[in-house]
Amino acid sequence: MTDPSVSATFHIPVLSQELIAGLAIKPGGIYLDATVGGGGHSSLILTADPTVQAIALDQDQQALQVAQHQLKAINPELLTRIQFWHSNFAHYQPGEIKFDGIIADLGVNSSQLDRPERGFSFRQTAPLDMRMNQQQDLTAAEIINTWNETDLANLFYTYGEERLSRRIARQIVAKRPFEMTTELSEVIARCFPPKSRYGRIHPATRVFQALRIAVNQEMQVLETFLHRAPEWLKPGGRIGVISFHSLEDRQVKYAFRNHAGLKVLTKKPIQPGADEINHNPRARSAKLRLAESWGLTDC
Repeated sequence: MTDPSVSATFHIPVLSQELIAGLAIKPGGIYLDATVGGGGHSSLILTADPTVQAIALDQDQQALQVAQHQLKAINPELLTRIQFWHSNFAHYQPGEIKFDGIIADLGVNSSQLDRPERGFSFRQTAPLDMRMNQQQDLTAAEIINTWNETDLANLFYTYGEERLSRRIARQIVAKRPFEMTTELSEVIARCFPPKSRYGRIHPATRVFQALRIAVNQEMQVLETFLHRAPEWLKPGGRIGVISFHSLEDRQVKYAFRNHAGLKVLTKKPIQPGADEINHNPRARSAKLRLAESWGLTDC
């Protein structure tokens, strides 16, 4: 039964027209949405042709509930053509299934950001959690309160590209333990000159990004997915990945370029236009890359 607390969530899929066009959806095809989130992209795939089928993955059980609710609201018939799996895309085993297309939207789901108790946002007071899969043990609080100063600084610099990483790590170690998001964000903000604390980008943005990546091992699971997913495609099948920061985009770029079984379709990433950004500000940093399977395997 769908959790009523997630029923009102509305998911706006990013770069939706560009992604659907890039997949070149085939009648009777089967597609994998490796990060179903709120179900926005899956709904577009299923409505593109009444004979299309899909498999949808997400490591967040709440996201799966949201997606099912949204698809039912659009058209209950869509639920007859899609299977939902509670799984991280790096752990998925398709067996003998080969897909006509695979998509992955690497952004944080809107429902995760909008639910304070998940601890992804520094704008609302909540426990320092940030787990996409709430069945795992590691949380942001454990990292902040137990890692040494050097490891924290390296984390903030590597995954957050934070230039004040050493100063921030020093202050965190001096003032911990931390339990709540706003406690941490206030300490981070005080590491910046006063004029830098009230700009368009909040001072805690990059540190929170780094923590989220570390908690969910995002770079490691993405590497595994990008290595394995091309093997799941039919010859001529396409894969599209939407990333939201330079580390992810770089990883996707080189994985597509270096995989013997793929032909790159986007020499430069596709980015949202001004109209989409105005309608959905969370799309502003999105980048889409597409590739097509040669039908070869990576050696």
